[in-house]
Amino acid sequence: MTVTDEELLANEDASSFELFYDRYFERVLAFFSRRTPDPELAADLTAETFAAVLVARRRYRRQAGAASSWLFGIAYHKLADAQRQGYADDRARKRLGIERIELTDDDIARIDRLGETDAVAQLVQELPADQREAITARVVHEREYDEIARELQTSETVVRKRVSRGLAAMRRRMGGLS
Repeated sequence: MTVTDEELLANEDASSFELFYDRYFERVLAFFSRRTPDPELAADLTAETFAAVLVARRRYRRQAGAASSWLFGIAYHKLADAQRQGYADDRARKRLGIERIELTDDDIARIDRLGETDAVAQLVQELPADQREAITARVVHEREYDEIARELQTSETVVRKRVSRGLAAMRRRMGGLS
């Protein structure tokens, strides 16, 4: 049986947080790399997001929504703070004693590749909310249909239709772009 994200946040041991981190690290990094042209800033914001999650995980409440939504809410706020201030706020990183991440050329190239999906991300954003949510959960977050259906309190068939219709709409739009 797979441990849920919510259970991982509820457990205060290091291994639970490590599993949560492993599940979401690349997704959070991709989120930032699509929204900032600076790979080092994307890496810093990713580190700050997980540092904030580590510090605040006792405050997470299942009733408020999915753990992934809570995580990306924190990520969004970190990005907004960085954009407002013009730099990444490193208070959480300092408080936890985490050094600034030194990126290699390979790391920067990998982050840049994650950011190249802007056109697809824009197409997803243009979809109706129900299709966008289903595609994001299934394609971006690689979650199973039954898990998505439980979270959305609907049937697996409905989720499959939303994904199928959303992808079909994106294909039509992409065909119109060429």
